[in-house]
Amino acid sequence: MMISKTVGKRIQAFRKARHMTLEDLSEKIFKSKSTISKYEKGEIALDIETLYDIAKALHVYLEQLLYTVEPPFKSKELPHVPAFFKDLSQFYGYLYDGRANRIIRCVFNIHGPTDINTQKVMMYMNFRDFDHYQDCENTYWGTMEHFDALTHISLTNQDTPMEKASLQILASYLDSPTKWGLFNGFSSRPMMPIAVKMIISKEIASEDETFLKSLKVSRADIRLLKLYNMLSVT
Repeated sequence: MMISKTVGKRIQAFRKARHMTLEDLSEKIFKSKSTISKYEKGEIALDIETLYDIAKALHVYLEQLLYTVEPPFKSKELPHVPAFFKDLSQFYGYLYDGRANRIIRCVFNIHGPTDINTQKVMMYMNFRDFDHYQDCENTYWGTMEHFDALTHISLTNQDTPMEKASLQILASYLDSPTKWGLFNGFSSRPMMPIAVKMIISKEIASEDETFLKSLKVSRADIRLLKLYNMLSVT
């Protein structure tokens, strides 16, 4: 029952995020509104074919709807996954948006390996609370590729494929609670390429004043920017 309720809540969240009514979804998958409502409440279990139909109708990947208690794989068995990411199925990212004067939260879900040094990853960006992080402004699908000195994440906006983003994380082979990364993307408010500091954390961070200050561009950042003529994160 817990699994059905969790999957149902995810279906409902994605449906509402796409401004679809129960009737809209029912027409796409040829089920009644009452049946869709019972799916979302977890009152009846979904069969796999219907789950695929719902994912297609909502324009999401099947993995975004599934419920997992533990990681579907053991990353320690992958020879080229660095220490920071060992056995992680989820991690968190934070950046500061000076336009809105607030911290932007991200959740990264790892969905398994595609190669000895590459994993599938989903990023949920800009949400109100971590309990409902899938109800977010933007979702991205992509890959996370590990090298000796760098982890590189390549992402595509799920709703606007034109929008690509990437994240470079330095020295992920060294284990620690957090890492610094450089996030590169494309902003629509206004339309322009951007690059910003991002803190990567294994745990949900405490968003206090010290944490907020660390996310803002500092005098040291400006000094390096002038010296190198580029934004760098170390």
